[in-house]
Parts: sequence; C-alpha cells; structure tokens
Amino acid sequence: MHSWLSLCYKIPPEPSAKRVYVWRKLKRLGAILIQDAVWVLPVTPRTLEQFQWLAAEIAELGGEAFLMESRFVLPGQEEALVKQFVQQVDVAYAEILSDLEREMADLSALSKRYQQIRGQDYFQSDFGKKVREALLSAQGGMDT
Repeated sequence: MHSWLSLCYKIPPEPSAKRVYVWRKLKRLGAILIQDAVWVLPVTPRTLEQFQWLAAEIAELGGEAFLMESRFVLPGQEEALVKQFVQQVDVAYAEILSDLEREMADLSALSKRYQQIRGQDYFQSDFGKKVREALLSAQGGMDT
C-alpha cells in the first residue's frame, strides 16, 4: 500500500494564465487529476517538496491550496491509480521510441525527454527500461 499526496486548490478564474501555469506545473510533475481540482502523486521526498512549493506559489497567485497525505481504503482504487501513472509514462516513452526509429533522430533531445519522463515514472515502468536500453544502444551506434 502506498501513501499519496493530494493537492486541492482554487485559483481566481482571471487571468487564466495563472490557472494554465499551475496546470503545466502539475503535468510536468506527472500528477494525475482524480477530481475537479484534486491532483495526486505518490509520496516521496521530491514530490512532497514539489507540491509544497506549488502550494506556496498558488497562494502567491491569490489562490488557496490544501496539501494532504492519504491512503486508499477501497479495493482496486490504488491499483487503478498506479496503472494510470504507468500508462501516462508509457505513452510518452512510446513517443520517444517512435522518434528514435526515425532517420537522423536527435539523440540529445530524445535523451533529455527521456530524463524528464523518467522523473515522472514513479513506478518504474518496464517499457521505460526498454526505451533506456534503446537510447543507450543508439548512442553507442553513433560512436562507431
């Protein structure tokens, strides 16, 4: 059983740039939206720090944020959420693999994207490991 961080927030509707800013930060963290403005991440020192910073930023933007730690108690809910996290990164990993198969693939850019996605891969996707191996293989192939 995992512990989860839940971030609930409200931001004034105008200007919309504030809402977009928060949304983009949540997406960069790989957070999952489970209800209207309730986003979750597994508890790690990094996710706790990131959500704390974001809660402070939301307050600076004139909004309110509540940060909670919780556990699921109903059967199947946690498993379904973990599956969502894995599917989310697997889609991104598949895009990298597809781009890697193109002629003249930009290995530096793909490696950077891989590192960003890896930062969101909280449950160590098996597909992510395959993408890592493909990237390393492609980089090795470039050196010869």
